[in-house]
Amino acid sequence: MAKKIIISIKPDYVKKIIEGTKRYEYRTKAAREDVSSIIIYETYPIKRVVAEAEVIDVLVMSPSDLWKKTSKQGGISKSKFNEYFKGRELAYAYQLGNIKVYEESLSLEDFGMKCAPQSFAYIR
Repeated sequence: MAKKIIISIKPDYVKKIIEGTKRYEYRTKAAREDVSSIIIYETYPIKRVVAEAEVIDVLVMSPSDLWKKTSKQGGISKSKFNEYFKGRELAYAYQLGNIKVYEESLSLEDFGMKCAPQSFAYIR
């Protein structure tokens, strides 16, 4: 059964995801298990869980190929993308589908967590 993960994302990128202009969430590593959705933790200064995004697909390829395939809907500049994946042979991107913005944001404690995940954490 597909699982949910929680990911820390900076406020400017969260805004683009919610607006629908950022359809890919880039990562230096991906969950090993199938993921059905990403729970979005908006980092400082918000520090709240604000939304959930459906995962349509997980792309795994070289950074240059990933940029070619996703840049128009990546919501990030080429320089930031290159900086993020510098020195990496593989790059990952979650292709996002429907976004559900929570009416009331939640705390990490609501998910049994004390601190924000560095890359991601599975939600049981």
